[in-house]
Amino acid sequence: MLSHNKNTKPTKKTMEDHAEDALYREITEEVYAEKVYSFVKKHTRSLIAGIIMVVILVVAFQLYRNYRISSANAQAKIFESAIAMSANGNIDDADAEFARAAAKSSGGMGDLALWESAMMDLRAGKGIIKLEKLAKEGSTRDFRDLALIRLSAIRGDSMSSEEFEKFLSPVLTEKSPFYYTGMLLIAQKYISVGDKDIADKWLNKLINDKHAPAIIMAMAESLK
Repeated sequence: MLSHNKNTKPTKKTMEDHAEDALYREITEEVYAEKVYSFVKKHTRSLIAGIIMVVILVVAFQLYRNYRISSANAQAKIFESAIAMSANGNIDDADAEFARAAAKSSGGMGDLALWESAMMDLRAGKGIIKLEKLAKEGSTRDFRDLALIRLSAIRGDSMSSEEFEKFLSPVLTEKSPFYYTGMLLIAQKYISVGDKDIADKWLNKLINDKHAPAIIMAMAESLK
C-alpha cells in the first residue's frame, strides 16, 4: 500500500481550484478582521485604560528607580564625607556627619553609619543612646545584634546572671550571626559568679555543636 501511495501522483489544482482557494482565504481574512474590529470596538475603553495603566506603571517604575539611584548616591557621599572627616581627625564633625548619614540612609548603610556614630560617642564618653537606638530600631538583624552584644559588655557587670541571659536572649537563635558569641558570653557570666553547673551547660552546648566556629569552641573548652 505504501509503494502504491508513493507511485500515486498528486492531483494538480486547476485554475478554478486556485481561484476558490484565494476566495476562501479572502473571506476568512475578512471574517477575522471583522471579529477583531468588533472586539476592539466593544472593548475600546478597557483597552485604552489598560494601555494607560501600563504606561503609568512603566513611568512610575523608572521614576522610582531613578530616585533610588539618586538617593543611594547622596547617602554614599555623606558617608564618604564622614569617613574623610574621621581620617583627618575631625571627630566631632565626623560624628555629626555619621549621625546625619544614619538619619538619611536606610538598611545596612544607615545601620553602619549609626554604629560608627555610636562608637565615636562611646570613645568620647557621650553615652550609649545611639547604641541603644541601634539595638532596638536597627534595620538589619546583624547590626541590632551587634549593638546588643556591645551593650552587654557595658552593662553586664551590673546585671545578675539571669538578667544577663535574658538581655542576650534575642541573639540566642541560629538566625543571629552572634548566636555562638552570645552563648559564650552567658557561660562566662555564670563562671564569674561561681555558678559552674549552669556555665558548663552552656559550654557543653557549644562544644557539642558541630557548627560552632573553631575559635569559639576552643574558648569554651578552655573554660571547662
